[in-house]
Amino acid sequence: MDYFVKDLNLSGEGKLKIEWAKNEMKVLNEIRKKFTSKKPFKGIKIGACLHVTSETANLMIALKEAGAEVYLTASNPLSTQDDVAASLVKDFETPVFAVRGEDKETYYKNIKRVIEKGINITMDDGADLVSMLHSKMRDYLKDIIGGTEETTTGVIRLRSLEKEKVLSYPIIAVNDAKTKHFFDNRFGTGQSTIDGILRATNILLAGKVFVVAGFGFCGRGIAERARGMGARVIVTEVDPVKALEAAMEGFEIMKMEKASLIGDIFVTATGDYHVIRLEHFEKMKDGVILGNSGHFNVEIDVEGLERISKGKKEIRKNLTEYTLKNGKRIYLVAEGRLLNLSAAEGHPSSVMDMSFSNQFMSVKFLVENRGKLEKKVYNVPEDIDNEIARVKLKTMGFEIDELTDEQRKYLSSWEIGT
Repeated sequence: MDYFVKDLNLSGEGKLKIEWAKNEMKVLNEIRKKFTSKKPFKGIKIGACLHVTSETANLMIALKEAGAEVYLTASNPLSTQDDVAASLVKDFETPVFAVRGEDKETYYKNIKRVIEKGINITMDDGADLVSMLHSKMRDYLKDIIGGTEETTTGVIRLRSLEKEKVLSYPIIAVNDAKTKHFFDNRFGTGQSTIDGILRATNILLAGKVFVVAGFGFCGRGIAERARGMGARVIVTEVDPVKALEAAMEGFEIMKMEKASLIGDIFVTATGDYHVIRLEHFEKMKDGVILGNSGHFNVEIDVEGLERISKGKKEIRKNLTEYTLKNGKRIYLVAEGRLLNLSAAEGHPSSVMDMSFSNQFMSVKFLVENRGKLEKKVYNVPEDIDNEIARVKLKTMGFEIDELTDEQRKYLSSWEIGT
């Protein structure tokens, strides 16, 4: 079997992690039970460019049990859990091409390896695999049925492809499912970002001035959790509606220009370029901590930080101290990469349970509707979204009411008034 991982001898610890995550992924477990015997993906090759974690491993196993031939590569050079990658190869005979800390050349080489398998479905987190297919490996597009996209940044890239009329196959925006972004982006990113900061720094958040750039669902989750830990939270935004919403939630709103003077901790979650840059670094206090929870490492201008620094050193694991020419120190978490996966373990399994259940069911939808869909970005079908929510509630021990016939009639009519 073709694979590229750090060390197969790490598989023992990785298998335990996979088993532990499985305990919390009850919706996906229900899906596995339902489709293992039916094999809806028999004859289908799936190429996945995702964070190589224990949760992802459970998705790969579920897809394989449902008949798919699965190939996995990393969607971020620092998010791979090497022991999990080893276990997928050794214990579950699933080809993985990922090593934590791999350089940029190796990262893209591994994506190419997956594409060269002649895949039928793309499963992306950030759209690097889709981008590679559309730019440098177009000969392999002929075998593609469709794809899925896991994250906000990737959906933005895919909608750009669609707008320019160059998207070559239908893709489902899993990120935009209600059971994904309402929960994964908000509760998952919120908790795992705080987790990553604490693991990298071991600082006390209470009393700190915590600046969150962006108040989408990810930024909202980070802001809420930081406030819950006792921090004074400031939100910076470019969208007036989101800024207003943050203000109504009780957060302080100001420009990054002003926040850079008073912040102790800064976290970006915008999906945009150079949100924190040279003009902000120069105003910051001595000892500030910078981190990024956006998908790509472009939100903090790390090259600019390098230029104004006279020295740097790794002071703790996943924490680099930059000493500026003016003598001030700035601490960067995880090289400015996705810190919740680089400095911690990513989202808790129970929230990824819904996200990856959406992935599985979206792939099933694509396979069942092969040749019937347009070359555009689709939302997850509402019935899939609702069913995942229902199963999740059931696994949590909750029941909800159902509409009576009278209520259904009322909601579907216009005649009944005051």
